[in-house]
Amino acid sequence: MPLALLALAIGAFGIGTTEFVIMGVLPQVADDFGVSIPTAGWLVSGYALGVVIGAPLLTVLGTRVSRKKMLMFLMGLFIVGNALSAAAPSFGLMLIGRVIASLAHGAFFGIGSVVAADLVAPEKKASAISLMFMGLTIANIVGVPGGTYIGQVAGWRLTFTLVAALGAVGLLGVAKLVPEQGKPRAGNVRAEFAAFRNVQVWLAMAMTVLGYGGVFAAITYITPMMTQVAGYTEGAVTWLLVLFGVGMFLGNLLGGKFADRALMPMLFTTLAALAAVLLLFTATAHNKVLAAITLTLIGALGFATVPPLQKWVLDQASAAPTLASAANIGAFNLGNALAAWLGGVVIAAGLGYTSPNWVGALLSGTALLLSFLAAFLDRRTRRASDSAPHPQAQRTSTPIGH
Repeated sequence: MPLALLALAIGAFGIGTTEFVIMGVLPQVADDFGVSIPTAGWLVSGYALGVVIGAPLLTVLGTRVSRKKMLMFLMGLFIVGNALSAAAPSFGLMLIGRVIASLAHGAFFGIGSVVAADLVAPEKKASAISLMFMGLTIANIVGVPGGTYIGQVAGWRLTFTLVAALGAVGLLGVAKLVPEQGKPRAGNVRAEFAAFRNVQVWLAMAMTVLGYGGVFAAITYITPMMTQVAGYTEGAVTWLLVLFGVGMFLGNLLGGKFADRALMPMLFTTLAALAAVLLLFTATAHNKVLAAITLTLIGALGFATVPPLQKWVLDQASAAPTLASAANIGAFNLGNALAAWLGGVVIAAGLGYTSPNWVGALLSGTALLLSFLAAFLDRRTRRASDSAPHPQAQRTSTPIGH
């Protein structure tokens, strides 16, 4: 494994910790600021929307510097945002801190995906991307449960202080291990935007919004769901998040491995299974053992979609992949914001803490339908390309016989 992939995974670990740890300490934050849990859910939605905005904006602004320098700048932004969240005297300032930290998220993973893919042979690109994202999944095994435990025992402010320190480690890792790749050509910006003329890029991002959004519909409110429905103690949520993280870790590895072999069949399988498991979670959430198993499956199936969706975007925008890759990371978080908001809506409507699971199942099922459409359009495009006369044949006056 190239050491640069390790550096990217370190940065991903810090980013993954701050993205998901808020769910484990959401009740504590809500109590501290005197807001409701659905209102506190805006710390999830606000972060996600910041990723949506920051991904394309900072990626475009970063075209005038090397990818390494841009990754270092993004980690610096991440540190500032988390430090502000830790020290925020009001809910509004904490939300601002979350947004500042989130601006780095999409561009880091978008640029990092391109760097990771360029470090390996073409047939291993999805696996390389999954190795970078492994840092995010490990964060859900170690960083998020650890941060949740610290937040419950010593206060959520210490959690975000330590997250900022993780960002500093990620910054050093990028500085030491990621190679300079030179300054992109100034003309690349227009080419990057041209990639969005491909309808497949938009379909991939729509699948990302709906598919991964289905996971966040359930996970955003996992703490109240597990404590008030399944009957777990608040301290047990830490270990439930470990199980979710283990599922993400395994799903990410399998998603990267099988996406290199059969990308669209992998998407069909994972999206269909994810929708079914989310639907099942409305029932299994009432039983401790079944809830834990289902939560692990949601993590695995949800993150198994990440490498194939990211590789699909890179393939469809191969001439100018950086902006499309970052925009797809933004799409993941647009789905997170949409799902967290919809989950809060159904809870506020009095439908109970399991109602977001219905929302998640509907979102993932819709993503499955879009994957069928994308596969159909891809097959039609390939058939048209295969049936078109070869330029050399058009210039040949007499066909060659057999």
